[in-house]
Amino acid sequence: MTLTEDADALWRTATALARAAAAVSPAKPPLPPLLFFTDPSRTPRPWETAAHLPAGAGVVFRSFGAADALETGLRLRAATKAAGVRLLVGLDADLAERVEADGVHLPERALSAAYALSGRRPDWLLTGAAHSPEAVKNARDLDALVLSPVFPAGGASANKAVLGVEGFKALAALASCPAYALGGISAANVAALIGSGACGIAGVDAVQTAFRP
Repeated sequence: MTLTEDADALWRTATALARAAAAVSPAKPPLPPLLFFTDPSRTPRPWETAAHLPAGAGVVFRSFGAADALETGLRLRAATKAAGVRLLVGLDADLAERVEADGVHLPERALSAAYALSGRRPDWLLTGAAHSPEAVKNARDLDALVLSPVFPAGGASANKAVLGVEGFKALAALASCPAYALGGISAANVAALIGSGACGIAGVDAVQTAFRP
């Protein structure tokens, strides 16, 4: 697959971060270096982006209760399987079962569900969102955390205080599992995360734009 310049910058940096993190604390199985977070309003056709992600990447499908969640989830599952990309479903474990996803991503408010999910589906990849030191310290039974927003971001993170690279490092140091960087990451600023301790990067708009059909 030939990547655009922006896609190449994001993927190269993401894989470099993943390699550095794995050298310190190997994850089994290895974590996706890059996660594409979907959003019904911002990513209306997420399966198109998913189909163009590099093998080994991941998609976090957040339906937010949309009426077409099952249909979209099945289209994403078909696209991700064909591309060699892992699929996680946001919060809804039943939907994850129905679309035969590879795991679940938990919002900060639902991190306590990780214990039951890890017991119910030990084969699943479990990630969770965290935005504060308290949430990071209390997170358990996860394969990885997603810390945000690192840079000024849109969507639900638009009104959250920005961590910055140093703030991300401080939060990641408190985590008992690897941590992804999310929020405002683009091809222009992703290199600033080198040496931050991030195990990879995550994004919405930048990933959709870079890996467009």
